[in-house]
Amino acid sequence: MSVSASGGRSPPIVPQQPSFADEGKLSVSIDFGTTFSGVAYGSSRIAAGKVQQILNWPGSFETTFRKIPTCLLYDQTGQVLAWGIEAKNAGPVPGAVKCEWYVFKLFLEPHALRDEANVDPRLPALPPGKRAIDLIIDFLSCLWDYAKQQITREIGAVADLDSADVWLTVPAAWDATGCQMMRDAAIAAGLVRSARAGDHEWRDRLRIISEPEAAAVHCANLTDVHKLSPNQNFMICDAGGGTVDLAVYRIIGMLSNLEIAELCARSGANCGSLFLDLRFRELMKTLLADHPVHLDAVSLANFMENFSETEKMRYMGEEDDDKMFHFTCFNVEDPDDPAVGLVNGEVTIPGNLLRQEVFDPVVNEVLELIEAQTQKVNQRLDALLLVGGFSGSEYLFRKVQDRFRARIRVIARPADCDTATVRGAAQYGLARRPLVSSVIAPQSYMLKVKLPAEREDWLKRPAYIRENDAGVAICENRRYLVAKGAILRKGQRLKTTFCKFSQTPNDRMFVATLYTSDSDKIMRYTDEGEIMELCQWTIDLGALPSFQQNASVPNSNGFYTEFELGLELDSAEVRGVLIYQGQDWGRVVFDYRS
Repeated sequence: MSVSASGGRSPPIVPQQPSFADEGKLSVSIDFGTTFSGVAYGSSRIAAGKVQQILNWPGSFETTFRKIPTCLLYDQTGQVLAWGIEAKNAGPVPGAVKCEWYVFKLFLEPHALRDEANVDPRLPALPPGKRAIDLIIDFLSCLWDYAKQQITREIGAVADLDSADVWLTVPAAWDATGCQMMRDAAIAAGLVRSARAGDHEWRDRLRIISEPEAAAVHCANLTDVHKLSPNQNFMICDAGGGTVDLAVYRIIGMLSNLEIAELCARSGANCGSLFLDLRFRELMKTLLADHPVHLDAVSLANFMENFSETEKMRYMGEEDDDKMFHFTCFNVEDPDDPAVGLVNGEVTIPGNLLRQEVFDPVVNEVLELIEAQTQKVNQRLDALLLVGGFSGSEYLFRKVQDRFRARIRVIARPADCDTATVRGAAQYGLARRPLVSSVIAPQSYMLKVKLPAEREDWLKRPAYIRENDAGVAICENRRYLVAKGAILRKGQRLKTTFCKFSQTPNDRMFVATLYTSDSDKIMRYTDEGEIMELCQWTIDLGALPSFQQNASVPNSNGFYTEFELGLELDSAEVRGVLIYQGQDWGRVVFDYRS
């Protein structure tokens, strides 16, 4: 993250709060999903302030779709031929490459970002010459260009979409690096831009919000449906195509002035519905290992599409154990091998085999994820609300009920569970105020800096102590900022005071490294536990009045500059600011380490 200034004294920056006061301003939300994506929008001046969704899409003809496939079709030169429904339904095109769920968000999962070896080996390789971020930019560009046109058509007026707030959802398990990459992709795709001369804060109109937080806002507005009341706690299980995200919230105050607070750290994992598809593909490859004519790319895609479009959501579990499921082969050659269920060009699979090899491993992972989240809450849970496309699975819903109904009074799915995230993000924007009053720090955050040595440092880590140019003993340790699980008010700023020694006026740069840890332990030194470097924060102090004043006076012994760094943690992002005498003197962008 860096702040720079040149020339004369820079005026302090007035902190830019989210523009919740802009009555009538358009708010657009995008649920960019691993498998399906959707767009919602609203304004206090449109449809009595109710959230609207785009339902008509290219290739939908007379049919309406609340969400469309996250899919792109490229030609040989890397140009987009089609996207969404049209790309999904496109027939074979010579030289064209179809990119679906496997090349999008899963490659931005935190562990995959840090080490490509952590990418799920079952995911196909990216297209030649393309990075995951390139595909995200291309898809968001197509989605946004069409959304602007469609919103303008639907509201019957010229929509000021260049000044709209845009809310983009991300999985709960993503760290700040993944969120920043998504922000960079969204800006590159043109989701926000300068609307007029002097519009310097246009990037702030892009808001990143975690998927369970957005879904929680939507579900909390359905209190009549779920019989929730103030001071009750509810868990959101956002089970989507790629990820399953969990968060627990409490309803605070009167429902007419809705406010919710996060109760414990969020969690999530890659165990969404597409992993049923992957396991089904592996099962077919095992069954048909001696019949390669049915294992080419087109045949496997045909099997997976039949499974995904028909049996995946309808499968009921144990009661289907004795049922036989039939999947038609794409190729007509080699039509029979009763030993593996291949008869007359159809593969027949017993229900109990599907359950054991495909459904149970994924469903059980979701159940264990929910169980672990309940253990984090030392209070009663009044409701467990399932949202996201995977929550439409009858088997998953039944297993959740069987496991938790004795402990949680209400286990339910909203009627529009598949669009709860996109609608909730739009509702958040329409509220023009923070609906989620507090968040839980998902990790511990700490800064590695050089600070004057204290007695504790001399006793515990004398090897870390060095004298600086002014003869002052300095300890190279980490300044702890916030512990994992700490409760933070939305917009709360974690301030730390620093003092930089400058030998000459040219020595104006201050560098701090921000680290994260999943440990609950408060660590003071670099060797006390496993930490990960999140980003560097390079700050130019030359704009500060105290630095300029000291630099203007010749002093062979150098001088000190005192200042503060402020860190803000939101549900999905990390922001920072340079503070001097209580005023903001620069907003900064972290230099993230992937």
